[in-house]
Amino acid sequence: MKRILFTIIALIVTLSSMAQVQNRGDFQIGAFGGASFPMGTYQSIGEAKTGYFGGLFMDKYFRKNTFGIGIDGRYLSHQIQQADSFFFANGHIGTQYLNRTSFQHWAVTLGPTYKFERGRFQLEGFLRGGVLFQNFPQYQTTLSYADMVGGMTDVVIKQTVNDSTNRANAWLGLGGLRFNYKLSSNFAIFGQVDYMQSFGQTFANKPAQFQVEERLSTGVPIDEKQRLQGFGEHYEEEFTRRSTPYQSLNAGIGIKYLFGNTKKEKPVETVSEPLQQSVPKAIQVVVKDKQTGLALSGVKVSILSTATDATSLTNAEGQAERLDRAAATEYTIVGEKNGIKTEPLIIKASEFMTNESTLYREIYHDDPRFTLIGETVACESQESLAHIATVLTRVDDRSNHQQTSDVEGKFIYQLEPNSNFTVVANQAGRYSQTELISTEGLDRSKTLYVTLKLGVCHLVEGDNWVLKNIHYDFDKANIRPDAALILDNVVSIMKQNPSLRIELSSHTDSRGDDQYNMGLSQRRADSAVAYLVSHGIARDRLVAAGYGESRLLNDCGNGVSCSEEQHQANRRTEIKVLSFQ
Repeated sequence: MKRILFTIIALIVTLSSMAQVQNRGDFQIGAFGGASFPMGTYQSIGEAKTGYFGGLFMDKYFRKNTFGIGIDGRYLSHQIQQADSFFFANGHIGTQYLNRTSFQHWAVTLGPTYKFERGRFQLEGFLRGGVLFQNFPQYQTTLSYADMVGGMTDVVIKQTVNDSTNRANAWLGLGGLRFNYKLSSNFAIFGQVDYMQSFGQTFANKPAQFQVEERLSTGVPIDEKQRLQGFGEHYEEEFTRRSTPYQSLNAGIGIKYLFGNTKKEKPVETVSEPLQQSVPKAIQVVVKDKQTGLALSGVKVSILSTATDATSLTNAEGQAERLDRAAATEYTIVGEKNGIKTEPLIIKASEFMTNESTLYREIYHDDPRFTLIGETVACESQESLAHIATVLTRVDDRSNHQQTSDVEGKFIYQLEPNSNFTVVANQAGRYSQTELISTEGLDRSKTLYVTLKLGVCHLVEGDNWVLKNIHYDFDKANIRPDAALILDNVVSIMKQNPSLRIELSSHTDSRGDDQYNMGLSQRRADSAVAYLVSHGIARDRLVAAGYGESRLLNDCGNGVSCSEEQHQANRRTEIKVLSFQ
C-alpha cells in the first residue's frame, strides 16, 4: 500500500512538472461523479445494487497533443440487497448485518489516453490498470425454529467468507470514453462512461474476491403457516462456496481544467482590482423536524459537489458528520429518513468568500407521521430484551408491519395521524399483552415521538394473566371487533407454541344477580374459545370457564360500595396455562 501511494505521488509530481513545458501537449485535471451499475456475478453473488462513484483524474498529452498517459483515482459504493425477515409457524429466517450494508472501494489506475478533437468537441478514450482497495460487507442469514421441547435451533444458511478485516486488494482494469465540450480554452465539461473489473483470485497471497457460502435450496419452499421440524427438506446439508470479482459499468459527468493548452489565445492586457479570495471551510449540517423544530437523529445526510460525495447519519443532536476543508465550490445538501427527503439546500461558491471558518446550515425534514419508539423488556426485571419479533397492526384496515428489536431491545415504527394501532411481541415460548396506541387527537406540531415499553413474559405452566383491552357490550357475549384484535394475538401465541393448552375464563363484578352473572361470564368465555377455534386452534387445547363474581380481585362484594374503577378490575378475561412443554 505504501509503495503504491509513493508511486502515485511521484507520478503527480512528474506530470505537474511536465505541464510547465510549453507546446508539448495539454496537461489536464478533472473531477467526476455519477451512477455505478454492478454487473455479472458481482450483481448476482454479491447482491450489489446500483450505487455511486466519484473521483479525480490527471492526463498529460505529449507532442501532437493526441496520445498521453493518465492516472485515475476514485471511490465507489454499492448498497447490498437487504433481506427482510420471513416468519413461519414456529420460527423465522433473519439476516444479521455485522459491519456495513454496502461495498465501499477505492481504485487507483494508470494507463494510456487517446484524444480526438474537432472545434469545441473532444473525444477521449482511456485504458488503465491498477489496484482496487475493497471493503466488503459482512452478514449471516440464520434459520431459527422451535423444536418439540420448546428449545430454539439456529441453522446458518448463508454467510460471507471474508478475512477478519473484511478488506481485500485486487488487480484492476479500467476502460472508457469521455465526451468533452470546451467552455473556454481552459475549462471543459464532459460526460463519461467506463467499465471496471478486477482480476485474479489472490493478491499478495491473500484472497482478492468477495466470497459467500450458503446451503442451496432444495426447491421446496417454507410455507408461512408451516411448522418446521428440520431444515433438510428445504436446504442442502453442505455449504456451497461462491466468489466474485468486482464488475461495474459507470456513467457520470464532470468538469476539467486544461493547463498549457497548445491553442493559446493572444493575451489581453488588463488591469484588475484585487479580489477577495475564497478559502476551504468546514460545513456543518443540522437536521430538524419541520413541524416541531426538534433535532432529528438517524437522518442520512448527503453533501454533494462535483468532487465530493460525503454521506453520514445525524446524531442525537441532529448533527451530521462535519465536512472539513471543503473546497470553494457549489454544494447540494439533502437529508433522507423513512423514505422521505428534505428539500435540497444549495451552498454557492461565493459563500466561501467570508471570514467564517465553518458554514453552519439547517435543513428541515417534513414527515407528517408520528414516530413510535418501542422497547421490548422482560416482564419480571424490566431489563431490555434483544431480537424479539414485534408486529404493528393498524386497526382501520388490519394492515400490519413486522420488525425485530435490535441489540438494545429498541424497535421503531411510523404511525399515521388520526389512527389506532396495536403492538404485540411474536416469539415462541413467550407472550405479551396487546398494547393499544392511538394518534387520534395528537398535534403533530407539538408531538413527534410516541414511546412504549412492551413487556415480554415466559410461558410457564400454572401461570395466569389478565388479557388487557378486551371488552364486551353491556349484557352481551359476542366478540366485538376491538376484542377480536386481542384474541388474534392469543391465536398467534397458540400457533407458535403447539404444546400449549390454556383455560380462557371470564369474570364479572358483584353487581346484578349472582346466577345471571355466572351464566353471562360462561357465555363470554364460550364466545372467546369459539373465536380461537374458528381461527384454527384445536378445541381440545382450550377450556372455557365462566366464574361470574366468584373470584373477585378486591373486597367489592354484594352490598359493598365501590368506585367504578374497583368494579372494572373485577370485569376481566384471564388466561391460565394448563400445560406447556
